[in-house]
Amino acid sequence: MTDAYKVSGAGRKPKLAMPPKACETHSHVYGPAEKYRRFPGRTPDYGASVEEYARMLDRLGMERCVIVQPSLYSYDNTCSLDAMAYFGKSRARGVAVTKTDVSKQELQRLHDAGMRGIRFFLLVDDLKLEDAPAMAKKVAPFGWHLQAQDHGNWLPDAMPLLKSLPIDVVIDHVGRTPAETGVGDPGFQALLRFMETGKCWVKISAPYLATLDGPPRYADVGDKVRALVDVRPDRLVWAANWPHPGHTGADDKPEEADLLDVMLDWVPDKKVRDAIFADNAAVLYDFDD
Repeated sequence: MTDAYKVSGAGRKPKLAMPPKACETHSHVYGPAEKYRRFPGRTPDYGASVEEYARMLDRLGMERCVIVQPSLYSYDNTCSLDAMAYFGKSRARGVAVTKTDVSKQELQRLHDAGMRGIRFFLLVDDLKLEDAPAMAKKVAPFGWHLQAQDHGNWLPDAMPLLKSLPIDVVIDHVGRTPAETGVGDPGFQALLRFMETGKCWVKISAPYLATLDGPPRYADVGDKVRALVDVRPDRLVWAANWPHPGHTGADDKPEEADLLDVMLDWVPDKKVRDAIFADNAAVLYDFDD
């Protein structure tokens, strides 16, 4: 664990009680440097162990989780796979990063271990958007989705390609469209139209990445979440984005319980809220219910 950023699963318990089989759908696990090879020039070693992640899940009341391959490990999914195995297939799924020439046999191995999506983290250069059609064809036989994240004015240009794919698409962190343009942002409006098709899912997560209002309510992000709920509440899932990459000091680390409790305001309908926490994730990540 680095001295610059110490992570733990500690924190307060949320006010919001989770339904059975609630699932946290986007976090990263980092292991010891002597065991897991780092990719040069990537994000810092956050020292976020699987044991600490498990404590955070238990504190929030999450029975299930989705471990997303962090950019630090590039195409080497070993740490994420080991973390998934720690929880077991009844409780954990994952989203992988692969090379473009990944074999069918390797995809089968990842699938058998619980991977259910391929990550396009467009802020780094592992997989580029132009790789998406070919990669979508490779993962389609396994029932995987494509998970995409960028920031700023990225969605209008990306949307035609994403809509053309033969698999479902998951957009991270409420789209990360510019906070300044709010719900009326052209990219966010395009995202709403894509959601209407049923092929697009959105993660309600990391509101601190695109907000002018800030904590604890993130009111501008709440406006976007309400708009998403109005369109396709069955295509929304919730995530903590632990250990909050980019927050490099203990003083500015978000409290996961705050990010959970704000859903009481954003999604006041308990039936809809419980579906976002549990039922929708069970469908998207192919849990055996």
